[in-house]
Amino acid sequence: MVDVEDEEAAGLRKIIHVDMDAFFASVEQRDNPDLRGKPIAVGGAGGRGVVAAASYEARRFGVRSAMPSVTAKRLCPDLIFVRHRFDAYKEASRQIRTIFHKHTPHVEPLSLDEAYLDVTDDLLGIGSATRIAELIRQDIRETTGLTASAGVSYNKFLAKLASDQNKPDGICVIRPGQGARFVASLPVRRFHGVGPKGAEKMARLGIETGADLATKDIAFLRENFGSFADYLYRAARGIDLRPVRAHRIRKSVGGERTFSEDISSGPALRETLGNIIDIVWESIEKTEARGRTVTLKMKYTDFQQVTRARSVPQWVSGKAEFSEISHGLLEELLPLPMPIRLMGLTLSNLEGAEKKDEPRDDAQLSLLL
Repeated sequence: MVDVEDEEAAGLRKIIHVDMDAFFASVEQRDNPDLRGKPIAVGGAGGRGVVAAASYEARRFGVRSAMPSVTAKRLCPDLIFVRHRFDAYKEASRQIRTIFHKHTPHVEPLSLDEAYLDVTDDLLGIGSATRIAELIRQDIRETTGLTASAGVSYNKFLAKLASDQNKPDGICVIRPGQGARFVASLPVRRFHGVGPKGAEKMARLGIETGADLATKDIAFLRENFGSFADYLYRAARGIDLRPVRAHRIRKSVGGERTFSEDISSGPALRETLGNIIDIVWESIEKTEARGRTVTLKMKYTDFQQVTRARSVPQWVSGKAEFSEISHGLLEELLPLPMPIRLMGLTLSNLEGAEKKDEPRDDAQLSLLL
């Protein structure tokens, strides 16, 4: 077995993860002074509306992205809903990426509002990743009027954890030799890829923190978590060997919802699909994806899975066509032979994905688990 700790130590990098603070909501508050200091949500306020982003004032009431708007309004009666303006968000994102590229060509955007930067060899010869992160945050504030949080470390996993540590408008630095100790204190729910269901399973196995996870050997993890085991083994030790990829190709954009109670009736399935369409389309617009194939996935109560897909000759033109195709796929499967516990939608066959061999992780939302 390769000693991953020695392998990582041999090639330490300087990685920054920059994450804008409540990006969509902050742009709205910046451009409309009447909204400043108030709880706002970007998204539709109607019966099937979904929160795409929430200001920090709204988050204090428990309002979160991907939450149904009716739930958000119940939690925060004074919540102000604002329709999204993607042109404004894209322009702010363009300005932010220009700032990144002053320091390094090695920029891996994850969405409009966050990115990894490898500044091991920075263009301005500053040398200090912490200093570069501070300069970037200062430049973003002066150029866009927005705030950003940053995580600085020697790999992507730690940098992303760090950027969330002192939000909003904060910075956290995890230096070489500190990663394992930092991770040990965190709940496993903070680990990227560990959702509520995964965290529940880990709790049943006596794993609640990074320290708990680090006590489990690779055989135990593979027995209980399959292909996810290697990632968990490294994450518990603060290890991540992935490079920053400046030109990754996205393969798909999608999301899925696991229900607290199984559903089977046509009206309930159609309503649920409508909510998923709203959220996934927000992600499609946010990532500027263009694709030809829509896939509907459903998992029955017995955990058997069924998928239906439809491809179109040209890119899916907009939300209306995406919705029409999605609902058409659902109607093909009705009536269902048994209730389902999960439903998901994906847009794939994306523009440019077939042109390069370099892999890219799918953008996948985990909705309302």
